[in-house]
Amino acid sequence: MTSARRTTAHPAEAGATAVEYALMMLTIAIVIIAAITVLGTNVSGIFDEAATSL
Repeated sequence: MTSARRTTAHPAEAGATAVEYALMMLTIAIVIIAAITVLGTNVSGIFDEAATSL
């Protein structure tokens, strides 16, 4: 019968993991904000063109 090892993170490693998750979330948030900014500008231009053509 094989014994299963239980792997638990050392308290210092758990803190590092939390920091890594925070950095990942920050990066994702920056990418989302940048995408919304670029798309918002493009959509605004499309609506302006549609408004002037009417």
